[in-house]
Amino acid sequence: MFDITHRAIQANGISVHIAEAGDGPLVLLLHGFPELWYSWRHQLPALAAAGYHAVAPDLRGYGRTDAPERVEAYSMLNMTADAVGVLDALGEKTAVIVGHDWGSPIAWHCALLYPDRFSAVVALSVPYVPRSPIPPIQLMKQMFAGRFFYILYFQEPGVAEAELEADVGRTLRLVLYGASGDAPAGLGLSQKAGDARFLDGMPEPEELPSWLKQGDLDYLVAEFTRTGFRGGLNRYRNMDRDWEELQHLADAKVQQPALFIAGDRDTVRGFTSVDAMKANVPNLRGVVMLSGCGHWTQQERPEEVNAQLVSFLREVC
Repeated sequence: MFDITHRAIQANGISVHIAEAGDGPLVLLLHGFPELWYSWRHQLPALAAAGYHAVAPDLRGYGRTDAPERVEAYSMLNMTADAVGVLDALGEKTAVIVGHDWGSPIAWHCALLYPDRFSAVVALSVPYVPRSPIPPIQLMKQMFAGRFFYILYFQEPGVAEAELEADVGRTLRLVLYGASGDAPAGLGLSQKAGDARFLDGMPEPEELPSWLKQGDLDYLVAEFTRTGFRGGLNRYRNMDRDWEELQHLADAKVQQPALFIAGDRDTVRGFTSVDAMKANVPNLRGVVMLSGCGHWTQQERPEEVNAQLVSFLREVC
C-alpha cells in the first residue's frame, strides 16, 4: 500500500498544497467544485502502485492552497499556469493531466496552451467544449431565460457564498448526494424558477451513499468551513473573461492522446455533448460511460476509473 504524503510547493507565484504518492512518470490530478485533492484519494495509491508519480493539488482557492482575493485571479490562464507551475516545482518537463468537473476544462486547456508540457489528457464528466459563438454567460441567459441555472446563480459575488456557507455540512451532504448516481433522477439544476436558490429541491439523503463515508464528509466539511466557497465560485465568474482572453483557441483541437470517462447519470450530460467533442479531439482513444454512475465519477466508481486510467497510461507513457 502506498502512503499519500502532503507538502506545500511554490507554483505560479502562490503556495500550492499537493497530495502525492509513488515514483515514475508524473500524473497530475485536478479536482472540481466543490471538491479538494481528496476526491482523488482512491486514485493516488492505485496510480502509485502502477508505477506513476500521482500528484493531486488543492486548486487555487481551495483547501490549503492560497486563495487570491481578486475574481480575475481565477481565470483559465491563471489556472493552467498553476498546473505548469506544479510541473516546474517538481522538476518535471511533462505530465499526463487528468481532470474532473472544473478540473476537466482546465486539463483540456492545459493540453491546448502547453502542448509541450502535457503529453496526454484524461477528462472525467466534462467533455471538451469549443469556444461558443457569443460570451457563455450571455448564451446561458438566452438558453435559460426565466429559469434557474446554477452557473448564472453563481455569478454575483456573495450570493451563493451566503447560501452555501450558512450550513456547510448540509450543503456538502446535499450536493454530493444530489449529483450522485444514488439520488433520484431529475435534480433541479435548471428546472426551477428563476428566483430559486442552488440547494432548493435537492433531496436530503436518509443515509450517505456507500462511496461516501462519514469520515470523508467530515474532512470536506472541516476544510470548507475554514475556507468558504468563494475561491471555487470565482472560477465560474471568469467564463466570459476566458472567452475574451482565449480567442486564439477558437478553432484549436486537442491533439494529444485523450480519454473521456463519465457516468450515464451525470447531470452534466444534459448541457454538454460527447459527440460534439469527438471532432475537436482527433486522438480520442476512448469514451467510457459508467452505468448508474453520477457526477462524482472517480469517487463513485474508483476501481473502474483506476483500471481505465492505468490502461490508458500504459498506452501513452
